[in-house]
Amino acid sequence: MPKPTNIREFFKQFPDDDACLAHLFNVRFGQGHECPKCEREAKWYPIKAERAYSCQWCGHHIHPTVGTLFEGSRTALQIWFYVMFKFTQTRHGVSAKEVERETGVTYKTAWRMCKMIREHMAEIDGEEPLGGEGQHVEIDETVVGGYRRGGKRGRSGENKTIVLGMLQRDGKVMTKVVPDVKRSSLLPHIKAHVLPETDVHTDELRSYQGLEDHGYYPRRVNHSEGEYVGFDGASVNGIENFWRHLKNGIRGTHVWVSPKYVGTYAKEFEYRFNRRENPETMLSELLSTFPKQDA
Repeated sequence: MPKPTNIREFFKQFPDDDACLAHLFNVRFGQGHECPKCEREAKWYPIKAERAYSCQWCGHHIHPTVGTLFEGSRTALQIWFYVMFKFTQTRHGVSAKEVERETGVTYKTAWRMCKMIREHMAEIDGEEPLGGEGQHVEIDETVVGGYRRGGKRGRSGENKTIVLGMLQRDGKVMTKVVPDVKRSSLLPHIKAHVLPETDVHTDELRSYQGLEDHGYYPRRVNHSEGEYVGFDGASVNGIENFWRHLKNGIRGTHVWVSPKYVGTYAKEFEYRFNRRENPETMLSELLSTFPKQDA
């Protein structure tokens, strides 16, 4: 699939809904796809009255949008594709108000589209384990949103959301919303997503004590003493930079995010971060990666 890098190239590749549906058909089925009804390799013809293709032999219909985030949506496919294109062209996210203004859909529709695109990004990104022997993983937690009385931010603020982050040096990041910073809340995620024998870098939070008992090699940096890189090379500067980017993006684009949906916004920024070396692949991946479908 060619990779449109600007709006002109995007609309040249996807000039209308028919082109968008043809793309979905080709990446999910393709000409010669065996008909599930008559069990013959077939040439498939688009049907004008619906988002479907028909078998040349028996007339059986297949629907390329079934099983995708487009299924059941009355919004034009071209608008869906365009909004996904916008998600790949920014480092700071796309707001529902911006989608509403540019595409003419209602705010409710725009919000739902953005939510589903973020969920699609999270599904594609997956959760492959981080670290392993000789690898370094930085682990830290932060608060997204939330205010103390008097307008100060902090973990004790209202509407707060605590997010745990695990970042492999020169690799991927993974985020998880957690209820608090107790060891019982953090350790299960670390054990589930960071491989044993990893050099794990943390700050001095007591919840991170005892990681050596679970097969990790802990390194701790003491921020309370003004330390940013420990004597043994301990540092969480990488994951803290990711937090800074996430928070700046949310404040600059969305202003405020409901605690209920902080996790999906974090996954959106996670997806883009994990493709920072090849951002040109994002749109192709988003428009081509869907569950397998037989009919």
